[in-house]
Amino acid sequence: MNYLRTLSWSGLLTIGLAACPGPHTPYLVKDLSIDDIAKDLAEGRTVSETITQSYIERINDLNPSLNAIIAIAPDAIDQARASDVRRKEGKSLGPLEGIPILLKDNIDAIGMPTTAGSLALANNYPRQDAPLVRNLKNAGAVILGKTNLSEWANFRSSDSSSGWSAVGGISRNPHDLTRTACGSSSGSGVATAVSLAAATVGTETDGSVTCPASINGIVGLKPTVGLISRSGIIPISASQDTAGAMARTVEDTAALLTAMAGSDPSDLATVTADTHRTDYKKFLDANALNGVRIGVLRFLNGYSTQTLAVFETALQTLVAQGVELVEIKNFNFGQMGDDELTVLLTEFKVGLNTYLADTPPRVTARTLTEIITFNLSEPRELAWFGQNLFEESEATKGLKDTDYIRARETTKQSAGPDGIDRLLYEYNTIALIAPTTDPAWVIDPKNGDISSPSATRLPAVSGYPHLTVPMGFVDNLPIGLSFMGPAWSEGRLLALGYAFEQATSARRAPPDPPQGDTE
Repeated sequence: MNYLRTLSWSGLLTIGLAACPGPHTPYLVKDLSIDDIAKDLAEGRTVSETITQSYIERINDLNPSLNAIIAIAPDAIDQARASDVRRKEGKSLGPLEGIPILLKDNIDAIGMPTTAGSLALANNYPRQDAPLVRNLKNAGAVILGKTNLSEWANFRSSDSSSGWSAVGGISRNPHDLTRTACGSSSGSGVATAVSLAAATVGTETDGSVTCPASINGIVGLKPTVGLISRSGIIPISASQDTAGAMARTVEDTAALLTAMAGSDPSDLATVTADTHRTDYKKFLDANALNGVRIGVLRFLNGYSTQTLAVFETALQTLVAQGVELVEIKNFNFGQMGDDELTVLLTEFKVGLNTYLADTPPRVTARTLTEIITFNLSEPRELAWFGQNLFEESEATKGLKDTDYIRARETTKQSAGPDGIDRLLYEYNTIALIAPTTDPAWVIDPKNGDISSPSATRLPAVSGYPHLTVPMGFVDNLPIGLSFMGPAWSEGRLLALGYAFEQATSARRAPPDPPQGDTE
């Protein structure tokens, strides 16, 4: 059952409808790009207030079937009106002026609780915006609301069902409502696919932007760790966490990344971000594939025959665009998976306790231990799966533990310098590609997710960028093509992804779901 709907779902609707003062000229937002909306605003064909109202109405109509949205910002319309005033006075802030953007609900934004999908954080109203949210607002964006997610960014149980949270219920794939939206940025993927906002912000530790992007048929970019501040985001891992951009086009993904990127004194990982930050749209070139060498990661296995067939078609397209493909058949992951888990378990406890200690007094569970205790006392939290990862994290020994230090050093080296960097150098390639994952599996909250092949581990563990772009369909379910590169290569990956997108037009918008509750 969707707790927010039971407790305050009517409140969410009231916020949305109360924010729409009387009749207005409809603005058809479905499948419009940021650039489309920006042009209409610039040429006076609409205003941000109307656009924001239209998205809110669309959320109110479609979200009961999708469970993509947890909350609408109570000041969304006020933000839009302020944007319209700035535009009228010639004081527009930036390229996202008046553009409604949704945030994953593990990112702090004033006026809405940051819950990570957990009932324990229902009263976690932050005192300030996360730096990435400030950056979006400084670019003119309207923060429209919060998206559902796999609870605690899918780091509570190894038997979890992606897209489920006690606050938001189960997010559903709009291409087939019986299928997973993947996670943990589940609601962000769904909301982007069905145009509940111009674009969305997700977060990733390992696969949490790229998997839901691929499975919902959109573009997703996990940037280099340290390009976007993580301050004000409920953490899993200081080594691997990052926010990411999720949009319907590569161009919109580049625009969103441009707005979010930048250094932040409160996040030491971003110390060089300002030196790398740029206008990423300038890299977009429909001819970027011509004459380049790209490595094909054949050592990633487990993909379905149908996925591989779509991948082979994509490879043919790349060749037709002038790419020289280089087969890479061997790579030894060793114990990277086990070591990665050691790192995440250790860093989660430290990071979460630090975050919780700074939450408002109304938040009563202020340590991981207290969150575990809360869950044991709250039947709605443990209705489908347990909290073994919480319990294993609670038992870790801290950042000075020798097993943790060895695991962190080993994984970073093997995934980065000895992994992606070595493969690029030895095979003389500028990027690596693979299918992002298989199509969406059937939702099964009781038994959890089906193990699915993935291209996420090397870029996640190394902290390097990973872009997924719609590649095609298997039985009407979308799958993505992953582009991976060295640290700070976002511009190059966006150029390659854009050229592939322009050559294929592989994305297909899902049909609007029926209006009503599927649960």
